[in-house]
Amino acid sequence: MTTDPTPRPHTAEQVGEQAGAVLREIGRAVVGKPDALELVMLGVLAGGHVLVEDLPGLGKTLLARSFATTLGLDFRRIQFTPDLLPSDVTGTPLYDQRSGEMVFHPGPVFTHLLLADEINRTPPKTQAALLEAMAESQVTVDGETRPLADPFLVIATANPVEYEGTYSLPEAQLDRFQLRVRMGYLSAPEELAMLRARVDRAAPEAVLERLAGPEDVVAWRAVVERVEIDDDLLEYAVALVGATREHPQISIGASPRGGLALVQLARARAVLDGRDYVVPEDVKSLAVPALAHRVSLRPELWVREMSTDDVLHEIVGGVGTPTTRRTAAVPS
Repeated sequence: MTTDPTPRPHTAEQVGEQAGAVLREIGRAVVGKPDALELVMLGVLAGGHVLVEDLPGLGKTLLARSFATTLGLDFRRIQFTPDLLPSDVTGTPLYDQRSGEMVFHPGPVFTHLLLADEINRTPPKTQAALLEAMAESQVTVDGETRPLADPFLVIATANPVEYEGTYSLPEAQLDRFQLRVRMGYLSAPEELAMLRARVDRAAPEAVLERLAGPEDVVAWRAVVERVEIDDDLLEYAVALVGATREHPQISIGASPRGGLALVQLARARAVLDGRDYVVPEDVKSLAVPALAHRVSLRPELWVREMSTDDVLHEIVGGVGTPTTRRTAAVPS
């Protein structure tokens, strides 16, 4: 007797509870970063890829590994270095002496969750090896296209562009990331709590429990696809994206892919809150993480040390937030 492999349907409320449990479990390992963890979870739910950009030593790698463990996903890590080749990412055909044929040996990209560690330490040619995988969940080598696992998620860590030995990610690659997350330093009480937890457990890292599996993540994403969003909120998303193209301090505004990412992340945030409908705050709160890495500032602003985050916060404050008539869940 065979069992039905199709995941059981979930409601937004059920997914919100399950995702919340995952965040609490990961919070045992990644201390003091609930906002960053929530943003990464939104990327998981929305089916996108996440760029974690910050200084070394702030827990970026631990964050990615903790998500893989708790979500029960196959995990591979690539340490990006200046001498890394594209084939080191995607895989390559090798000659098999026994069969006399070329046999494809898959690279680390063939996994559920790929940690692209310090992605901006490798030249653009190797960075671009991830483009097809991130955009289409497939890899083409020697004319043959091979699908990747479902789900497939890239969490890339990057050092700030001013940091020594880095290569700026090209705009085409940045646009493939659904959102960018900043970790930041812990406060003094949070850092003290982290040190105390390390001493008390007498082990380098907390041992996390697996709370889900690949089939659960696929089912959660299906729930996100059923979340309702009214036209006025779609217009609000378009207005935010359009404002990045008209702002006098921005030379290149967000692409249409940015609007798609913003809407999908807003739907994921609704699910994380246990709702099957989007409210204005869902869109507003995610405009900076979804759009700031997709815009380029005018060169004269670099001298003034302005960031794209600063300009996006200004844009969000200047675009009127719509009111919504929706006050309760959409009836099933």
